Amino acid sequence: MKRTVSRAAIIRALLRKELVSYARDTVYLALTLAVLIAAPLLFRAMPDRVEEDLVLAVSPPVDRLLEGSAEALRALGASEADVARIREADLAKQEGLLLVEFDDEVKMRQAIDGTLQVWRTRDGKLAFVDTAAGEKRPKGTKRVDVQVGVAFPERFLADLALGKRGLAVTVYTHASAPPELRQAVTSFVREAAFEVAGEALPVQFPDEKDVVVGVDRLGDQVSLREKMRPMLLFVVLMMETFSMASLVSTEVLERTVTAVLVTPAKASDFIAAKTIFGTLVSFTQALIVLALIGGVTQENWSLMLAVLVMGAVMFTGIALLVGAAGKDFMGQLFYAMLFTVPMLIPAFAALFPGSVAPWVRILPTFPIIDVLVKATVYGGGWRESAGSLAYAAVWLAVLYGAGVVALKRKVASL
Repeated sequence: MKRTVSRAAIIRALLRKELVSYARDTVYLALTLAVLIAAPLLFRAMPDRVEEDLVLAVSPPVDRLLEGSAEALRALGASEADVARIREADLAKQEGLLLVEFDDEVKMRQAIDGTLQVWRTRDGKLAFVDTAAGEKRPKGTKRVDVQVGVAFPERFLADLALGKRGLAVTVYTHASAPPELRQAVTSFVREAAFEVAGEALPVQFPDEKDVVVGVDRLGDQVSLREKMRPMLLFVVLMMETFSMASLVSTEVLERTVTAVLVTPAKASDFIAAKTIFGTLVSFTQALIVLALIGGVTQENWSLMLAVLVMGAVMFTGIALLVGAAGKDFMGQLFYAMLFTVPMLIPAFAALFPGSVAPWVRILPTFPIIDVLVKATVYGGGWRESAGSLAYAAVWLAVLYGAGVVALKRKVASL
């Protein structure tokens, strides 16, 4: 009596074959191991702190401005109320501001162009190191990147209090500093001048809470290391596209699939085995990296598992499509790059957040990286990610369906 082989047994046998083929592919096996090792190392190498203070260099020092101006005001007949107002206007005590004071304008310019380095000790004191003279930085210090500085006249505060106009203030910026930084410092100097002169600003701004749109991250910014976590997970999921597409393409080109279909296995069993194997390999690698770089909490673990599975299935579908389309190794590699490079764009949008372009939001991988960012960086849960998950499910069905159809047609044509 002939025993009927179950579909589950056939798929298990095909999965064993997939594992053997994968283990024999030394190129992609080595690439997999390299990714698993490099991802945690790269994550640890990223900065884990965010410097939120604006580093501002000033010349001359604030104390000299205050003392000289006070004496000049008294000599000019200014009242003690004028002198008191100048002393109360301490420019160094501004929230979010790290003031670096220089005795003269030349040293300040050297610090901005990098010739004179500025280092800060653990107790907050500043040390200046002249690299041109061969000086070395003190131990236990941290580099202060000075990109902008303001050169005030010696009688700046006194002339302001007396109501003089047209005072010359020079703002220096490094060539690599963004234009927004110069504008911000210029606005700061202008506002401080109005305050010292005892005049109100010509315009009135509402409270900060009335103009901040979205979540205010002031004082709670995300470090580059935290931003890299979702991107690394996404890249690990995506990398499996190349190895899985190579396995599919090799079996199609070498007619291995024809030999498989001579057995009781059907085309649907072949595709099911490819899907299960590709999803498990991609998901397992992402899970290993996630365990090494952290990011799972008691609140988001179920969401993380769901989005990683969806991402693994999505890239497996792309691998089926690429493997069926490639006619040789170079063709398969070309199609893999053609599909994966655009898919990587949303990951960079997450790494450098801002206003994401509408065409980036349309890409299939945007909802995947969006959920990863919300879950691992900003502590989002199912409620915040529901819309992105639904959008990802639509794209998953489209891409996986396209991969299945393309592979079925390729197998039928052999």
